[in-house]
Amino acid sequence: MSNLFSVKDKVVVITGGTGVLGSCIARHLAAEGARVIILGRRREEGDAIIHDIKECGGEAMFLVTDVMDQAKVEENRDEILARYGRIDALLNAAGGNMPGATIGPSGTFFDVDIKQFRTVLDLNLAGTVIPTQVFLKPMVEAGRGAIVNFSSEAAFRPLTRVMGYAAAKAGISNFTAFLANEVATKFTPDIRVNAIAPGFFLTNQNRALLTNPDGSLTERGADVIRQTPFKRFGRPEELCGTIQYLISDASSFVTGTVAVVDGGFNVFAM
Repeated sequence: MSNLFSVKDKVVVITGGTGVLGSCIARHLAAEGARVIILGRRREEGDAIIHDIKECGGEAMFLVTDVMDQAKVEENRDEILARYGRIDALLNAAGGNMPGATIGPSGTFFDVDIKQFRTVLDLNLAGTVIPTQVFLKPMVEAGRGAIVNFSSEAAFRPLTRVMGYAAAKAGISNFTAFLANEVATKFTPDIRVNAIAPGFFLTNQNRALLTNPDGSLTERGADVIRQTPFKRFGRPEELCGTIQYLISDASSFVTGTVAVVDGGFNVFAM
């Protein structure tokens, strides 16, 4: 059982892999011996990450994608299968938010732009369902695999302002539970479906919301830290252990769960 947590030679697909969190996870898994495929929209950033991984002796490739375009994702899948012959794990890390799907401090519910609200729902929720449909098929054919979706603290309780994003992430948690049962009962229990719910990590999307240009905390950032027992933001690398656990044999009897990595934010009480 010494290799219980091993991901060596596993073919791991990561959507949204050029983001702060996705790229950190990609680098870690490659360092652990996984064959990492990063899917994203930005070729220059993707190629730079792949270069770094290869410089450190890892194996990786980058493919341009659009998680809302099923035909494009299927094209990505076929290219991966042509190179590696299988897909062992899928990490659905693609997502994002838009100003019109949020409510500012001086705004109200009536200020929500329904078009942007729908876009955020599609990007986060449909942008998880579509790649899952596409990459689950070769897992079913192989009779094994692991899927990890990216939920959020916003799925557990209604955080102020992020209405569209929270609705989508709550949907992802529900979808994760649904699909875990669906796959195990209709195909095989050797394909597991779980999710991870990161707490507050500084990314390109939320940095300006949580910190000022000088690095000090905004009012919202200070409120987050006040409600986090660890009294700090998470570091991207602190997600890697949970991800590795969820795609390794160490979690062979774990499915339908949402693993929380948040420094205690979700259990904070006055």
